[in-house]
Amino acid sequence: MQEIYQGDTYANKNPTWHEEDAPWKAKHIETILKSNAIAPTTICEVGCGTGDILLNLSSAFPAAKLSGYEISPHAYERAKVKETEAVRFHFGDLLEEKDLRFDVLVIADVIEHVEDYVKFIKALKPLSQYKVFHIPLDLSVQSVFRAWPIMNLREGVGHLHYFFKDTALATLKDCGYRVVDYRYTASRLELPNQAFSSRVMRLPRRLMYAMNADFAVRLLGGYSLMVLAE
Repeated sequence: MQEIYQGDTYANKNPTWHEEDAPWKAKHIETILKSNAIAPTTICEVGCGTGDILLNLSSAFPAAKLSGYEISPHAYERAKVKETEAVRFHFGDLLEEKDLRFDVLVIADVIEHVEDYVKFIKALKPLSQYKVFHIPLDLSVQSVFRAWPIMNLREGVGHLHYFFKDTALATLKDCGYRVVDYRYTASRLELPNQAFSSRVMRLPRRLMYAMNADFAVRLLGGYSLMVLAE
């Protein structure tokens, strides 16, 4: 499936490479790190896209050196021109590099795209002390009942695997990680340019989440999971 990122397919379907979501994702990454008293001096992002998450994290952690790895030439070219003294981008597969280690590895909305995601997650483990995963929770009662939301994610953005909270956390534990912290992120409530159906569901999601967060996410969806692990 890498060919859809290395060729034109993904770029044609997602011309912005989700740059508009980067400040929101970076803020959640910053929050989970700082709330656990982690002040990294080196940060690396796997599948960094056009680089905007790292650029935002550079402002949050001004003492850190940041590196991004991307296999798509389209995204890499857009990231490369944004480099700063603190942020550098690399074209290629991080797992093919030798003798690299970081304080924090960021894996934001990546594992659902990787064919052998278990092998991928295990291979990342030696590369840093801490990992921050952001995992979309595509499986909910309403998404399975309607079916088309999941199939649209497969067709439009290349999701191959679908998680809810319990399977996401169990996967990381099965791969040898210790989960330090996790929290929901409300992508369908907080991100801009949402579809009409998502806007209609904002109030029900907010109300139900206030009563029982786990039940609301499993029933109505619209959330992702931010996980700090080591």
